[in-house]
Amino acid sequence: MRLVSMLAALSGALAVAMGAFAAHGAEGQAAEWLRTGGQYQLIHAVAALIAVRMQARGPAWLFVGGGAVFAGTLYAMGLGAPTWLGAVTPVGGVGLILGWLWLAWASWGKR
Repeated sequence: MRLVSMLAALSGALAVAMGAFAAHGAEGQAAEWLRTGGQYQLIHAVAALIAVRMQARGPAWLFVGGGAVFAGTLYAMGLGAPTWLGAVTPVGGVGLILGWLWLAWASWGKR
């Protein structure tokens, strides 16, 4: 679980950096993509750390991996990559949703 904790912490740092770049170095649609990616990535970095604390390994990996795909594609487009990458973004979103559902299921089983 050390690896996923480290990746979640790095994910949080990247989210803050991209949010700052969105606020101070980007404009228009690029700033929106960077801001959205940063917001989702930061929330799910924290969620991954909570999942690690709960010993919920699967949800933690889905939060880190889904956040990387979701935010990564938005970051790439915000930095000038082709907009067809937007078709990949929902794959990361599905990972995030599955992480939340798995965490809910794991929490229910621990009563």
